[in-house]
Amino acid sequence: MFFGGLAIFLFGIKYMGDGLQKVAGDKLRDMLDKFTSNPVMGVITGITVTVALQTSTGTTVLAIGLVNAGFMSLRQAIGVIMGANIGTTVTAFIIGLNIADYALPILAVGTLLIFFFKNKKANNFGQVFFGFGALFYGLNLMGDGLRPIREVEAFADLTVSMSQNPMLGVLIGTIFTVSVQSSTAAIGLLQQLFAEGAIGIDAALPVLFGDNIGTTITAVLASLGASLAAKRAALTHVIFNVVGTVLVLIIIQPYISFIVFLQDALELNARMTIAWAHGIFNVSNVLIQLPFVGVLAFIVTKLLPGRETVIEYKAQHLDPTLITQSSSIALTQAKRETLRMGELSVQGLHESAQFVRTNQNRHAELANQFEDAINNLDKKITEYLTKISTNSLSANDSRLHSMLMDTVRDIERVGDHMENIVELKEYQITNKVKLSESAVEDLEQMFTLTISTLEEAMEALDHDDNEKARSAILKEEEIDKMERQLRKKHIRRLNDGLCDGSAGIVFVDMISNLERIGDHSVNIAEAVTEET
Repeated sequence: MFFGGLAIFLFGIKYMGDGLQKVAGDKLRDMLDKFTSNPVMGVITGITVTVALQTSTGTTVLAIGLVNAGFMSLRQAIGVIMGANIGTTVTAFIIGLNIADYALPILAVGTLLIFFFKNKKANNFGQVFFGFGALFYGLNLMGDGLRPIREVEAFADLTVSMSQNPMLGVLIGTIFTVSVQSSTAAIGLLQQLFAEGAIGIDAALPVLFGDNIGTTITAVLASLGASLAAKRAALTHVIFNVVGTVLVLIIIQPYISFIVFLQDALELNARMTIAWAHGIFNVSNVLIQLPFVGVLAFIVTKLLPGRETVIEYKAQHLDPTLITQSSSIALTQAKRETLRMGELSVQGLHESAQFVRTNQNRHAELANQFEDAINNLDKKITEYLTKISTNSLSANDSRLHSMLMDTVRDIERVGDHMENIVELKEYQITNKVKLSESAVEDLEQMFTLTISTLEEAMEALDHDDNEKARSAILKEEEIDKMERQLRKKHIRRLNDGLCDGSAGIVFVDMISNLERIGDHSVNIAEAVTEET
């Protein structure tokens, strides 16, 4: 009964968090981007996003992504992580509310919204309600399953040991949280044990602090093999929670007495008592360590030295005031941003080639980040150019405007094909599809030619160089010819039994995507020859 209840409880948390994320859409990421100008704002935003997601790990992962993208500094991310620690206490307060009797009606409301409404928004709210109801229903089952544990002598001895040795409680809390990969579940279980009288307050609070350390292990595991920024953010989370736990263990007896006093003074039920203990601990920890955000950032940078690859998603040259002042200068700035977008596409294509060559995930991650940056710049540059078009443009400016609109679209399509290549390689790895040595060499050759063509097209655009543009056009003809030859070679390999059908699909789709990148490169080059 306990394990079934725990399963439903975990499902409820996850399902409710997913539903809340769907309801919020991209607003959470935008919120993290816009409202983290300083650590205090970062804390407030971290609280808000964690309450919406119902997971501090999810907020930390979002923050890490924004650090990688150059939208957020490590110092800002530390503020968000601190806020996430406060935000995660809200679930404990919700559990503390005595609404378990309404779990089944809440589940029914969720089911109604999911199955009897065709509206997507209603379905998303239904998911939130269903997850919320499942959380309390699972908690009820856990409580019923845990009731007999009070009579188990070994468990009674363990709680006595935890009361006498708080470090044991911290260790047990850490291990359990790591096991279930959710501090919310671990604290929910602790609230239930305390409510059933199976554990006393002096044993429960050290376990609570251990739960806080355990939740950082999830972030550490998520950062393994990830970027340096991810590792630094995860280490910050660990240091922050370990320091908080050490500080509270120094004054553990006065803290226990304070919580007991609060329980009596506010007439709190058992679950709400744990929620208050959790909330006060995390808020105090943030208030104590918030002034030392710079010190934390310095420590993790020293512990994990190195230079992080930061991809600048944000537009750097698009000044909106220039649109009204001088269309010609605004177009020059739009061209500079378009060139930067083109450079990102070249770098992304290099990363996808490296992924195909080495099978190393970091190249796939970087390629996808470059593609995200390209999509973002596509939107920003197109909006900027659209605003410029409302002005009266000279014949030359009008031609440049038209060329930039076309070029931005071509670069965006290069990003899409680059992403397709990464997905094909991931399919190959997942399905253990083996390419022959001959096929790998052919791909290497075509990647080299395609990257060279794209680079030459961007150089032609940068310097209005007709010679470079014509060279890119000639290289694209070589790409077309190479694609036809490689297809024929592939058919021969199939006939000779050197390649199987799955490998053939991966190979043909990859060279097809490279050929399409060549087409978009030649579009950019031809636009330059027409412009000059």
